[in-house]
Amino acid sequence: MRNFYLIKNGELIRKHDTLYFIAKKEPANSNEDFILEDDTIESFCELDDESTKPEYEKKALPIEQIDAIFLYGRISLTSGAIGLLAKKQIPTHIFSYYGQYLSTIYPKETLLSGDLHVKQALHYANSNERLYLAKLFVKGSAANILTNIRYYERQGREISPILSSIKERIDEIEHMSSINELMALEGNIRLLYYSTFDAIMPSEFSFKERTRRPPQNPMNAMISFGNSLVYGEIITALYHTQLDPTISFLHEPSERRFSLALDIAEIFKPLIVDRSIFKLVNKKMISADDFNQNIGSCLLNENGRRLFLEEYESRLQTTIKHRSLHRKVSYKRLMYLECIKIVKHLLGLKKYEPFEIWW
Repeated sequence: MRNFYLIKNGELIRKHDTLYFIAKKEPANSNEDFILEDDTIESFCELDDESTKPEYEKKALPIEQIDAIFLYGRISLTSGAIGLLAKKQIPTHIFSYYGQYLSTIYPKETLLSGDLHVKQALHYANSNERLYLAKLFVKGSAANILTNIRYYERQGREISPILSSIKERIDEIEHMSSINELMALEGNIRLLYYSTFDAIMPSEFSFKERTRRPPQNPMNAMISFGNSLVYGEIITALYHTQLDPTISFLHEPSERRFSLALDIAEIFKPLIVDRSIFKLVNKKMISADDFNQNIGSCLLNENGRRLFLEEYESRLQTTIKHRSLHRKVSYKRLMYLECIKIVKHLLGLKKYEPFEIWW
């Protein structure tokens, strides 16, 4: 199962039990998993195989192979397409043109458990139980951050003092007595981590500081874009479990977001997003030409998004030898397994331990 990222303006329609994406034709060598952006959009509902419009084409998407769909730009969906996606239990994540998460079309849940739902709510309501889990999310995130920068310290980057400071902050996690204290400490760890980026990245990708909505430079643009992708990926993983994605432990639950996905995403952002960025930049796979930079904002352009998505999806499909399962699993699968570990913890079957990378 894989994700599909639709970036070109067009329309998703259903014909019988097949899902089609209709848009302007792409060159013969284009990658069909990454359908790119174009400036025009019109209704394609009546377009069929006998269409007299040669500039358009109808691509069938392999519905049985799709885990989730990520939509960017101006893409419309017919009610038939939405119905087919719901029938096949495929979440559809909707983003703005440049990658800000907007919404998810969440199929009707089929994996429901009243017992788990009650236990999840009780863990949230119990301040000690909630804090216990929240600390583990921060520990997992911090451990993976530490592994990332240790790699670059071994490469001779001058980041040893910051590494020591992060270790000290990690030792403080266990002593936090409230969610607010813990969130402040987590933010401090991440600020220290970001302060190493200028030592890790070449000068043309200067980081300076974390900026959002909009990002101010290429590094921030990639971080924001990638973090939204991981958030969507975790939402998909949660859909395939009996967990309630709106009841979280580190982040406050909200009416407008799947806050449990934010909790779990903290663990995987250093592994998926940051490592993708480090590779793209340090191997010169992406350049300043792949961004639209204006006064007060910087966003990935069409080619930049394609490059980032290709590296991101490649990393999701990368497999590692799992220490507990003693078999190879992909990073994508690890996200689902992380959700299952939380289920087991809430049911009292096995204490939760966050995934920590060991290389």
